[in-house]
Amino acid sequence: MAENGEEKLLAVARHIAKTLGQNDSMADDILQIFSNFDGRFSREKLSDKMVDEDTRGCATLERTLNSVDRQISQYVAVDHPIWADTADSSAFLDAIDELIGTIRDWSPMAADKTVGACLVRADDLMQQAMFRVEDEFRSLMERGAESFELNRNNLESTGNLSCDSEDENEENEGLLHNGADLDDQIPIAHPISDYDIVIDALPSGTINDLHEIAKRMVAAGFGKECSHVYSTCRREFLEESISRLGLQKLSIDEVQKMPWQELEDEIQRWIRAANVALRILFPSERRLCDRVFFGFSSAADLSFMEVCRGSTIQLLNFADAIAIGSRSPERLFKVLDVFETLRDLVPEFDSVFSDQYCLVLRNEAVTIWKRLGEAIRGIFMELENLIRRDPAKAAVPGGGLHPITRYVMNYLRAACRSRQTLEQVFDESNVVVPSNKLDDRGSSSSSMSVQIAWIMELLESNLEVKSKIYRDSALCSVFMMNNGRYIVQKVKDSELGSLLGDDWIRKHSAKVRQYYTNYQRSSWNKILGTLKLDNSSLASNAIAQSMKEKIKSFNSQFEEVCKTQSTWFVFDEQLKEELRISVSRLLSPAYRNFIGRLQNIPEIGRNADRLIRYGPEDIEARLNELFEGRSGSSGGRK
Repeated sequence: MAENGEEKLLAVARHIAKTLGQNDSMADDILQIFSNFDGRFSREKLSDKMVDEDTRGCATLERTLNSVDRQISQYVAVDHPIWADTADSSAFLDAIDELIGTIRDWSPMAADKTVGACLVRADDLMQQAMFRVEDEFRSLMERGAESFELNRNNLESTGNLSCDSEDENEENEGLLHNGADLDDQIPIAHPISDYDIVIDALPSGTINDLHEIAKRMVAAGFGKECSHVYSTCRREFLEESISRLGLQKLSIDEVQKMPWQELEDEIQRWIRAANVALRILFPSERRLCDRVFFGFSSAADLSFMEVCRGSTIQLLNFADAIAIGSRSPERLFKVLDVFETLRDLVPEFDSVFSDQYCLVLRNEAVTIWKRLGEAIRGIFMELENLIRRDPAKAAVPGGGLHPITRYVMNYLRAACRSRQTLEQVFDESNVVVPSNKLDDRGSSSSSMSVQIAWIMELLESNLEVKSKIYRDSALCSVFMMNNGRYIVQKVKDSELGSLLGDDWIRKHSAKVRQYYTNYQRSSWNKILGTLKLDNSSLASNAIAQSMKEKIKSFNSQFEEVCKTQSTWFVFDEQLKEELRISVSRLLSPAYRNFIGRLQNIPEIGRNADRLIRYGPEDIEARLNELFEGRSGSSGGRK
């Protein structure tokens, strides 16, 4: 080996002298320099016999190629896997190493016709070796997966991976059901609530073999081919794993055309798949790439990007389809789920896709996440439009709760469960809500509280328009009182209260009390006027006549009001009782005083009982029938 190495060294020196020496004199001078530098480059060895030595050097190269050719051709021709036998794989790699070294050592002399011809032969031999080693690389990856029992049944169970380890027992049974030793399986599905899991997708021995092959292919200039084979195999595994998580391959157009109920289910599957992919599958693929291509960071980065790109685009396209889809208000909560999932995964994108090849995927994830924020703000704008457009056509029977009130308040209460997320979304918005519509709210208010207050203003304005449908001013007040009370209650017992603040609650509670006062005034003031006692200075017969007319008028009006208002509806039992008690306190004393005076008038005397239709108990009984939403009412005193 030492003699062969010295021959190569002498051949290189002779080649340099021949190449740089433009004539024999210059070549002799170069040889003299070599001779002075190293005793092995003596003039006797280099000067007069350069041609003969060149011939012997080429002969050495040919002998080396013949030897390597026999070894490589032997393994290229076999019809069984070379890596099935450790001795065969080691000998094959040694032959490749020798070929790589030979090409490297003799390439500087490629201008020599004989050496050049040998190098062409060496390149052909290298290509044959690389074709075979590429097949061995692919076969190792496939057999490695099989040795881990990566079969269809395992992958189907992957769909049981869930983001919530407490929900749905069937979804929490895990992947590995076949009872085999877990050390011999790919752990791609245990019931999880913690995503700090890394999968060793291939046996350690297989990974070492793949690394040795990759090292030779990169050294031989076949790094891209190696990366392509690796990426193809791993990409198929990754796509199959995500498919087994239940996520369909859908285009953006297909997602947008999907019925909402089906899309809701698909979003849940997407959330599971995205979490498993970004927190488990992709990091595990990154780790595997780094081990197979250890020492070749560029090849590792390129391979990883090629493996994960398709699956990542599939996940991002789905989120993008949600972001650019319908802004219908009922979609808010699922869009929030997608937004929160992607937001929480952005750090994972930054960590896993940190290299230059994956920059576009990292940037696209952030872009789609921000687009989802825009979609959420757009949904709130659509909610505003829904309130504005809700027509004031038919009055709610009995002045009860309007459906728009129930819908908006329950909607906002549910939305406030994601208060932190919504505050983040609105804080990133540049939308300015008209300040003159916000009750002079302070500049310290959060963007979300401003948004909610604006929606409440729109709702209140819409209800005021709807109240004008009622011809009876008292019923109009009951309608506004019902809806106002409902709004205040929903605000007070939810997160809305802390968003809108105590001042807002006090102001709107005062509005409800004003509707309460308006109702009493418009319903009962006229009736109370009939119970007003006449001046005692009038003649007794005139007083008697006036009292008769007043009691008849009271009977008629009271009957009509009770009959009408028993069909009205007050949803809140406490409010209903408060209204009845306040009317009773207003009416009963005046009525008792009136009928007492009536019974004491001599001209009426014993005929008073025929004029008095309602006793004090009857008044209370009829008042207790108010606001029950009944279709009819009972009569007076029996």
